[in-house]
Amino acid sequence: MPIINRIAAFTPEMQAWRRDIHEHPELGYEEHRTSETVAKLLASWGIEVHRGIAGTGVVGVLRNGTSRRAIGLRADMDALPMPEETGLAYASRNPGRMHACGHDGHTSMLLGAAKYLAETKAFDGTVVFIFQPAEEGGAGGQKMVQEGLFTRFPVDAVYGVHNDTASKLGEMLVVSGPILAAADTIDITIRGRGGHAARPHTALDPIMIGAQIVTALHQVVSRRVDPLDSAVISLCQFHAGTAHNVIPEVATISGTVRTLRATTQDEMERLIGQTAQGIAALHDAVADVHYHRGYPPTVNHAAETERAALAAAKVMGIDRVQRDAPPIMAGEDFSFMLNERPGCFVRIGQADGAKGAVPVHNPKYDFNDDLLPIGASFFANLVEQELPRS
Repeated sequence: MPIINRIAAFTPEMQAWRRDIHEHPELGYEEHRTSETVAKLLASWGIEVHRGIAGTGVVGVLRNGTSRRAIGLRADMDALPMPEETGLAYASRNPGRMHACGHDGHTSMLLGAAKYLAETKAFDGTVVFIFQPAEEGGAGGQKMVQEGLFTRFPVDAVYGVHNDTASKLGEMLVVSGPILAAADTIDITIRGRGGHAARPHTALDPIMIGAQIVTALHQVVSRRVDPLDSAVISLCQFHAGTAHNVIPEVATISGTVRTLRATTQDEMERLIGQTAQGIAALHDAVADVHYHRGYPPTVNHAAETERAALAAAKVMGIDRVQRDAPPIMAGEDFSFMLNERPGCFVRIGQADGAKGAVPVHNPKYDFNDDLLPIGASFFANLVEQELPRS
């Protein structure tokens, strides 16, 4: 696998950065130590550093030559609010926080590309290194855009990567069109009438009503969505009551909705509200439904996907580049950047047997360090390809 030799040579440095970040995970908009680490490394390589965008975000700017073309490269920095159970020597020191999605690896890969490009400057134009906070539910990508990311640092296209535990190490999934879903949330409050458990006929039981709503909503996708389309409704919380013998006044249900198309997203919002309110009304109760639009679908642009595939093939070979992988229903706030600028989001496999195969958002997950030089070489190749020297 033709990883760039210079990047291969300093892979131990990337591993050290990655494990240090892993050991000190920080939640969204709290990435103070991580941002400081990133900023110091960029500055040490002579890269112009800008801090404070979206709070803890860091942007590095590297210029060379006379071309006015510019490319953006993005990595996310935040961790998840969950305990780590890996038992690794570099496991999280921060209780209840863990790099369980590989953002420590994404950050280190982009740092590796930055180091290499600052040394070689084998390009003509401007590279904007975007280190983003709060991808895990905090919409840091949206906030960076809202605070003028692409006004202050204009780019012709923007690219990002994510590790993929379901794909073999180094296999690159480079697909045009929708690749990740819109990630919305729903909160349903059922208001009944409390009473003694021995006299249920005098109450309006919100638990019974809520159970019917849960069952009905899980049938919406199978019966109301085109089988060739994609949608997911997952109801992940149900709260009600405080005692064994008291029918409560209120029950609450919360969950997530994932869709790939705007029209399907609109229909899910309508059907969820209609179903919950209709079932509640059938029992003389009330259901308040709040549908919250989250991250939009992540949609890769056709031309930029072709460019990313070309760069990926230079690193791994054309036979390791998948062009027709199906979308997955996870969400990504890189979508906000792709809504502002053309670009492509690439998934890179990290599974090597059992190593790197534990799914993300799992307490035993760990980023596979063997992916570091691959990801850094992809970023570097992409820059040299898109900003060629004349």
